[in-house]
Amino acid sequence: MTVESRSLAAAVWPTTGRETLVKSVMIAVVGSLLLWASAKVQIPFWPVPMTMQTYVVLVIGATCGWRLGGAAVLLYLAQGAVGLPVFANTPERGIGLAYMVGPTGGYLVGFFLAAVLVGWLAERGWGRSLPKMIVAMTVGHLLLLAFGVAWLTYLFAFVFPTPEGATALSAAIAAGLTPFWTATVLKTALAAATVPLAWKAVERSIR
Repeated sequence: MTVESRSLAAAVWPTTGRETLVKSVMIAVVGSLLLWASAKVQIPFWPVPMTMQTYVVLVIGATCGWRLGGAAVLLYLAQGAVGLPVFANTPERGIGLAYMVGPTGGYLVGFFLAAVLVGWLAERGWGRSLPKMIVAMTVGHLLLLAFGVAWLTYLFAFVFPTPEGATALSAAIAAGLTPFWTATVLKTALAAATVPLAWKAVERSIR
C-alpha cells in the first residue's frame, strides 16, 4: 500500500504486472454492481424519493481514477444495454436500449462523463482535499444534470407533448432538474466528504 498512488483504489490495492488487468476487471465489476444496487434503493426524501446512484458514480470516479472509474460505469451501461434490469425502475419501465434512449438517457451518458471528469481531477490530488472535492463533486453533478436536461429538452421538443405554456427547455428543467436539487446538494456534500476521509484512513493505516 502506498499513499503516493494517483488513485485511492491503487493505494489500497496496488497492482503490478499481470495482476493489473485481473484486479482492474474485479474493481470494475464491483463498481458496476454498486451502481446496480444504488439504482434499486430508494430513500424517502422531498420532493421525490432519492437514490444514491449519482453519489456512487462520483465516488467511483474519485476513488478509482478516470480510466477505471469510467470503465466501471461503461460496464454498468453495457449490462443495461443487453437487457439486465440494472437501472432504476427496471424492468417495470422497460429494459435494454429502449429504456436507455428514454427520459433517463442523458443522465446515463452523464454518469460516464462525470465519473471520468471527477476521476481525472482526483488523480491530480483533488481527492485528498475537501475544498477541491466539493468543487469536483459539484462540477461532476452539474455535468451529469446538464446532459440529462439536454436530452429531456430534445424529447420534449420532438417526442413528448410539451405542457401548455411551457417551452421544451422549461419542461425539461421542471421534470429533470428542479425535483432533484435538494438531494443533489446533499449527495454532493456526502461524496465530497467521503473521499478525503477515506484517504486519511489509508494514510493512518500505513503509519
